[in-house]
Amino acid sequence: MKFLHSMLRVSDPQATVAFFQLLGLEERRRHEVPQGRYTLIFVGVPGDQGGEVELTHNWDEAGYGGGRNFGHLAYEVDDIHGTCARLMDNGVTINRPPRDGRMAFVRTPDAISVELLQKGEALSPAEPWLSMPNTGEW
Repeated sequence: MKFLHSMLRVSDPQATVAFFQLLGLEERRRHEVPQGRYTLIFVGVPGDQGGEVELTHNWDEAGYGGGRNFGHLAYEVDDIHGTCARLMDNGVTINRPPRDGRMAFVRTPDAISVELLQKGEALSPAEPWLSMPNTGEW
């Protein structure tokens, strides 16, 4: 048995794909299904053929009632400080900053939580993360 993918329903596929690309994922394939009025977009970590995230865009939906029904996705990153800085520089709110040098939480444009975990040992605590407060739920 192997893990294949997690599915997230998304309201704005362009914004959501851009978010995951900022995290370092790549779009692998896209299926437009006009008869069903939906699009499936699969994203994954470059070089890792493991689990993917399937982004499902139902063309006629008018917004989902908050993405908190799904727990979170988790990705291991090589440099949690650099990853969070890149996301923040591109307008992503860091909901739980990596004050411990090990873990952070951000959200997709549809409010799905994404946990970022430092690969290997935690990095040394550093600014601006030490003085940055949590912003809402994560």
